[in-house]
Amino acid sequence: MYRLRYKAYHLNGFLRESREQKMTDDFDDTSNSYKFGVFIDDNLVCTVRIHHLSPQEPYGPAMTTFGDVLKPRLERGESFINPTLLAADPELVASYKALPYVTLRLGLLASVHFDATACIGVIREEHTAFYRRIFGAVQVGEPRPYPPFTVPVMLYDANVAANRNWILRRFPFFHSTAAERRMLFAKPRKGELAPLTILPTAKYFHDAA
Repeated sequence: MYRLRYKAYHLNGFLRESREQKMTDDFDDTSNSYKFGVFIDDNLVCTVRIHHLSPQEPYGPAMTTFGDVLKPRLERGESFINPTLLAADPELVASYKALPYVTLRLGLLASVHFDATACIGVIREEHTAFYRRIFGAVQVGEPRPYPPFTVPVMLYDANVAANRNWILRRFPFFHSTAAERRMLFAKPRKGELAPLTILPTAKYFHDAA
């Protein structure tokens, strides 16, 4: 996943060259961090990292750049899902147009599982129309620097209560079962291993309809 991140961002000119050709930071190891890979025919084609920001665990990439906006809301008891480092294999992304939908579905599932106030994103300007159209996100912060990336980002906020139902009506693929959400985000008990392979459950809603 770290190599795929580097490959995608460096090739598009958003990340400077690195000898290790990996992209990782301290946020990969926080207690509220979840890293996922999307596979097609056993090949890793996309990855995303998700943080659940809460008053108890306010750790996430968005806080480094927009902490002045988010900290007061956390102190009022709000919580956020913060997907970052979405990266798709540049050699395959043109062949699989649905990859952003498949991967960012995890953000909506996390929002439901953790009953978050909003799903927030630090987004480059060219991607803002996608997040407005698909998730009903609105801009809540001006463009700011976001190291180590070479371009500024904006903070976008998609309120879960206001947007969840119409998103599911427009895109039934974003449906999920409680069991799938638990496998993705529930911390395993001591001595247990987390599931390594989880299949999307949206098809079960379709089959039951």
